[in-house]
Amino acid sequence: MADKEVLKDLLEEEIKDLYSAEKQLTKAIPKMAKGSNNPALQDAFNGHLKETEEQVQRLEQIAGILEIRPSGKKCVGMEGCIKEGAEALSEDGDETVLDLGIIGAGSRVEHYEMAGYLTAISLAERMGEKEVVSLLKKSLAEEQGAEDKLRKIAASLLIGAAKKVAA
Repeated sequence: MADKEVLKDLLEEEIKDLYSAEKQLTKAIPKMAKGSNNPALQDAFNGHLKETEEQVQRLEQIAGILEIRPSGKKCVGMEGCIKEGAEALSEDGDETVLDLGIIGAGSRVEHYEMAGYLTAISLAERMGEKEVVSLLKKSLAEEQGAEDKLRKIAASLLIGAAKKVAA
């Protein structure tokens, strides 16, 4: 069984990775909102920006509880997801198709974040860090909610696109 110090080191790395990811997203989400054509999609991104800012604060709170610094690591995985999102934003074509591409990029971001939060939760649970687990679960629920909104908007766009094709 891994000793508590090894688990703490792993958790610290996860928190730093998540912190970097969320900080990067506070700059990327406004671009996604601005590049979206659908008002519901713009609203979803703008609403999630507020949650992301709260998640950054929550990670800072967690770092305080664990007596670690949340900064000092660059999340290259999120950097890649954001680059893919930028590619989706630079495309030309039908607005619905473009929005579906933006949703796809946003969905990858949410899944990446959910994986990080699930890992951090598992480590924190194993360490008995109940307050940290609670804070991480709140962020995880927000990420799951954001993904759900994106899925619903995509479904609506696909129904609209099908009606256009059938007409």
